[in-house]
Amino acid sequence: MGQLDGKVALITGAASGFGEGTARLFAREGAKVIIADLNEAGANRVASEIGANALALQADVSQREDIQRIVKESVGKFGSLDIVVNNAAITHKNQSLMDVDEATFDRMFAVNVKSIYHMAQAVVPVMRKQGKGVILNIGSTAGIRPRPGLTWYNGSKGAVNVLSKSMAVELAPDKIRVNAICPVMGVTGLFELFMGLPDTPENRQKFQSTIPLGRFCQPEDIAAAALFLASDAAEFITGVEFPVDGGRTI
Repeated sequence: MGQLDGKVALITGAASGFGEGTARLFAREGAKVIIADLNEAGANRVASEIGANALALQADVSQREDIQRIVKESVGKFGSLDIVVNNAAITHKNQSLMDVDEATFDRMFAVNVKSIYHMAQAVVPVMRKQGKGVILNIGSTAGIRPRPGLTWYNGSKGAVNVLSKSMAVELAPDKIRVNAICPVMGVTGLFELFMGLPDTPENRQKFQSTIPLGRFCQPEDIAAAALFLASDAAEFITGVEFPVDGGRTI
């Protein structure tokens, strides 16, 4: 038996990186998974590799209509929606806070923060009707121990970390659990932007040396944390800011 047998999980940004790793593990553990991503071809690839228990949906998470559509299609396809993983995110290049243009700032907060507002508006009524649900927001160690050069990104993830706690308190009477998972840097599509430097072994070492366990975060690390927090084993856990960071925030 899988830990998520009979569950339906919607994962945003699941065409690559942490989201893809989480979708694959959830499916192996018995869940039906919705692969939502701006990258339609990537979402289709992941869904086709998982098989019949996966549905690929193209969506821009900053757009309310897209979020409402994918929630409706998810429930229509699989009959319920037990777990939502708000994973989709973007960043600005590591640089002076004075050099990030307004359009980049606005787009980043729309994707990283406002998307969770849109998702709550769409999914909380579904979960209230079901009498339970799990929302996992992918925050970041950037919102706990920020690095210089990523100020506006750090702020967006600080918002995710805090709003997750507030959502947890407010939705607890509805038996909807909300937790934030806070990865340290991982070798994903955003990696070079986080460094603000060319991806060389020397530059990697500068950042890796700040992580006590001596390596970057992998999709499997986030997937394992998400699996636990989404499962019934974590039924009494809500409102946590869960670093998956090799000791970075100590």
